[in-house]
Amino acid sequence: MPLLKDEDQQFLREEFARKLAGPVKIVFFTQALDCMFCQPTEQIIRELLPLSDKLSLETHNFAPESEEAKRYGVDKIPAIVLAGKKDYGVKFYGIPAGFEFSTLVADILDVSRGETSFSPDARDKVRAIAKPVDIQVFVSPTCPYCPPAVRLAHMAAIENGLISAAMVESTEFQHLAHKYNVMGVPRTIMNETISLEGAPPEQLFVEKLLEAAQ
Repeated sequence: MPLLKDEDQQFLREEFARKLAGPVKIVFFTQALDCMFCQPTEQIIRELLPLSDKLSLETHNFAPESEEAKRYGVDKIPAIVLAGKKDYGVKFYGIPAGFEFSTLVADILDVSRGETSFSPDARDKVRAIAKPVDIQVFVSPTCPYCPPAVRLAHMAAIENGLISAAMVESTEFQHLAHKYNVMGVPRTIMNETISLEGAPPEQLFVEKLLEAAQ
């Protein structure tokens, strides 16, 4: 049974036709066994593919030590990596369902352009970061405040090659939610040391990002 209604498919087809600037490769890591959300995640991807000829899919069976997993920095599944002219370090761990589906669509558009909607001041500060920053944003599909937090993290990764950013679905990766003391979502973790609760405004997010890079 399709996940996207006919009217949703038509809306996205028109949205992609207007706004997709270049090709986007969806790199999907999966496995047949012991992955409850791999199949529904793949269904979401495969329903998006026919909506634009600029979208393509590359699927890998996950093995932590494989060259593909190392190349994309993927260490758990299901995993989605969005790549445009290059791999921008934009990842989704877990199913991008519910409110996070809108994040996936918005990220596809950004990756196709290789640019984001950061304000000029925020963009300059993010691009000036000279040390690696790894961002994890813990979410749940039913959280309406989570997409803005994930979007800020993914936008930072697109703007600076030293930044990688992943959405992490907290109920699928409960061991990580416990490790990072995720009591509510969204919760953003930067370089294991800096944390943010809720959906921060752009200025606060950038301040914390600069702190994490020091």
